[in-house]
Amino acid sequence: MAKIFTIAQQKGGAGKSTLAATLAVAWAKRKSVAVLDIDPQGSLSAWYKVREAALGEDKTGLTFEAVTGWRAARAVEKLAADHDIVVIDSPPHADTDAKIAIRPADLVVIPTQPSPLDVWATEPTLALAAKEKTTPLIVLNRVLPRANLTARMITRLGDYEVRVAKSTLGNRVAHPDAMAHGLTATETKPASTAAKEIRALATELLKKV
Repeated sequence: MAKIFTIAQQKGGAGKSTLAATLAVAWAKRKSVAVLDIDPQGSLSAWYKVREAALGEDKTGLTFEAVTGWRAARAVEKLAADHDIVVIDSPPHADTDAKIAIRPADLVVIPTQPSPLDVWATEPTLALAAKEKTTPLIVLNRVLPRANLTARMITRLGDYEVRVAKSTLGNRVAHPDAMAHGLTATETKPASTAAKEIRALATELLKKV
């Protein structure tokens, strides 16, 4: 049975789809990985279409499916039966679909930028996770070199205890540059800091499940 990672964030613009893609590709180096896009915005689906065009339909290294609504739960079950890892990109503003994405997850990953306003904006996602009786993990994303907010400063948000990944992701142009071509930084610039950060995070997340 697969390990299921749901990338969730009710606040838009946190880098959710980019994180889903980069983690999936990093894990696919050694595991069979399926990606499920249930975000109606379809950003991950658009990326995957470019990936198919660039690499060939049978050479993407991933199994990909996009569904919404009630069909998502069945899609998760089906993909989990045939893969080592399932990565779910959940919708930002649809509570029902977000619950469907969070419910089967072994780990809910919440990307957020390292500012107080962005961190506070994760509370609706934390509330959803709490209702599903799971403790998510916040990943600080697009961290600037002199960012004041660190993982050690975030221990509680409102009524929720918070776990924060030790691995952080910098504000690296390698990510959008690669995504524009259907790829990820681990493929276009494998020796870059961006790629090293993703690999470190991917390793850490696997250890937590």
